[in-house]
Amino acid sequence: MIDAALLEKLKTYDTPTICNALEIVDPARRLTGFTVRPLVCPFPTLAPIVGYAKTATSRSTHAHELDSKKQREQRIAYYEYIASAPAPGIVIIQDLDGHEVGFGAFWGEVMSAVHKGLGCLGVVTDGSIRDIDQWAPGFQALAGSIVPSHAHVHLADFGKEVRVAGMLVRSGDLVHADRHGAVTIPAAMAEKIPAACDLLTRKEAVILDMARAPGFNIAKLREALAKQDEIH
Repeated sequence: MIDAALLEKLKTYDTPTICNALEIVDPARRLTGFTVRPLVCPFPTLAPIVGYAKTATSRSTHAHELDSKKQREQRIAYYEYIASAPAPGIVIIQDLDGHEVGFGAFWGEVMSAVHKGLGCLGVVTDGSIRDIDQWAPGFQALAGSIVPSHAHVHLADFGKEVRVAGMLVRSGDLVHADRHGAVTIPAAMAEKIPAACDLLTRKEAVILDMARAPGFNIAKLREALAKQDEIH
């Protein structure tokens, strides 16, 4: 777990800025660690969330293979995992139904309320969600689609490595998410992110200030680019 103050600081940046900062800290991050397919965000005005990945997989196109007793035991074990340290959690859940991804919604009024109550901040899934008007207030959602039915939806597994919208996530990974998508932050890089974000802000300010001022032209753009290169 990272320092609580650092966790709070990371919430002040949007996810694209975190991606840019990671490129400064580790150039290899230009090509990995973030969602690369669009996800639906029904609550775009919510602030960015930062937490530790609680991973799971689900299916909905066929009934659960376990009997009712085993299903209940699995679900309780899953909730115990969700409520365990580290916290706060962000649920990262992969739909395993192949071409029928998102056929039935795992997430709705009840699941959002339960997971929020157990200390989670939101969910990132390539599966589907529903009950948008009854959704737990403040619980962020990024999903593959919005559908009306839960079909045969059930938990397949949890606590394992998953891939959602192209983002590979392991249980306990630090995840940053907002309306744009999500990105994982390696723990060893987390403390370097604020300084990288500050550098980005100062570099961008040179161009933005000139671009937004009256009389902006190519000559001033060249001047801004030159000044930007001098900022380290």
